[in-house]
Amino acid sequence: MPQYRKKPVIIEAIQWMGKNRCEIFNFVGRDATYGDVTGLTIRTLEGGHHASVGDYLIKGVKGECYPCKPDIFLATYDKV
Repeated sequence: MPQYRKKPVIIEAIQWMGKNRCEIFNFVGRDATYGDVTGLTIRTLEGGHHASVGDYLIKGVKGECYPCKPDIFLATYDKV
């Protein structure tokens, strides 16, 4: 079976800590809707996605944002 390697891409990301609302909105822009201290809704290319406190918000290669669970983020990305 063919195998593929993910291209090395440097991304921009920020972790939502529940109290850094201004930073999140500066990063995501109008694509974030603040519900309460436990939830954000991020508009993605696939529709709205819930982000919980602790999730990372990642900017994709087309400038789109999407949430990522911390364990997956830390297993996938290294800080540069």
